[in-house]
Amino acid sequence: MIGAKGAARTLMAQTLMVLPGAALFVVDGANLGDTLAPADEMQPCDIYRLDPRQATPRALRVLGAKPFVIAEYSPAGRPGGLLHLDCCATLMAADGSTAEILVLVETDPEGLLVAVYALPLAPLQPGRDYALIGTDGDALARYARAACVSFTRGTRITLAGGAQVPVEALSAGSPILTRDDGPQPLRWIGHHTVRATGPFAPIRIRAGTLNNEGDLIVSPDHRLLVYQRRDAIGAGRAEVMVRARQLVNGDSVARIEGGFVDYFRMLFDRHQIVYAEGIAAESMLVDERTSAALPDAAEPGLLLPAHRHSAAGGFELGEGPLDPDAADRLRRASLG
Repeated sequence: MIGAKGAARTLMAQTLMVLPGAALFVVDGANLGDTLAPADEMQPCDIYRLDPRQATPRALRVLGAKPFVIAEYSPAGRPGGLLHLDCCATLMAADGSTAEILVLVETDPEGLLVAVYALPLAPLQPGRDYALIGTDGDALARYARAACVSFTRGTRITLAGGAQVPVEALSAGSPILTRDDGPQPLRWIGHHTVRATGPFAPIRIRAGTLNNEGDLIVSPDHRLLVYQRRDAIGAGRAEVMVRARQLVNGDSVARIEGGFVDYFRMLFDRHQIVYAEGIAAESMLVDERTSAALPDAAEPGLLLPAHRHSAAGGFELGEGPLDPDAADRLRRASLG
């Protein structure tokens, strides 16, 4: 069993797929010729264009969130540098479609600007022109929503009595079956609807892929717990936590792009392992990255201490993608 109450919490490194600020430059407007800059230097109605030569996102490995600290061996940025969420910028293309980007600013220990990055929340097309509609200083809340693990509408969650109900039918106080602590009341459930693009595009795990009873559709970073009767993926342990996006193979596990998706976040007093479509999956973990997604009424300051012990423990795999047959090997290993 995972000892949720005894596992020490450590800051988890995460990978942000960013564009260098120089990849977006103003082709018309007050800041003609300038590249992406912090919010206080940007001007509404300026027209930005994505340079095709710099349109491939780069991996930025970071820790924490307020601010981020660039991790050692990060492919982009300077290890140890501070990375601040400056703003969320909304861009509009000529056809009226909009895209949002989070503007991140890297500074040195003295607080001087080192670099600017863009974290697109929806894909940007190289060579296409985008007008800056405006900026929102509450970028952390937008980022937190992307960082939160979420179930999609229709996902069946197992209650304490064994019944399975759609996640959208749950409410605060609903008795949920958890792996480590038995029946537990749901403290809060959050809901938001977003475009299913970029980091918000959900992952579909087809029924049976991991012995799940129905299709399981979750946010990309949602972690699933798999017990291996034999170590099929070289993890060195029987129990592993694997992110949905790591299992993508384009067939039984695939990213669903397009349209909109309803995401639901389940919060308990502690980080828990629950059962979704019959298999083990995590609930929302409140940490430096995700606390901004909580409403004021949730009293995040009171909830944070209880979440210092993560149900993930030391069972999480690295963040990189696994080979295409990993899901099938995990399914077979869990059966014996």
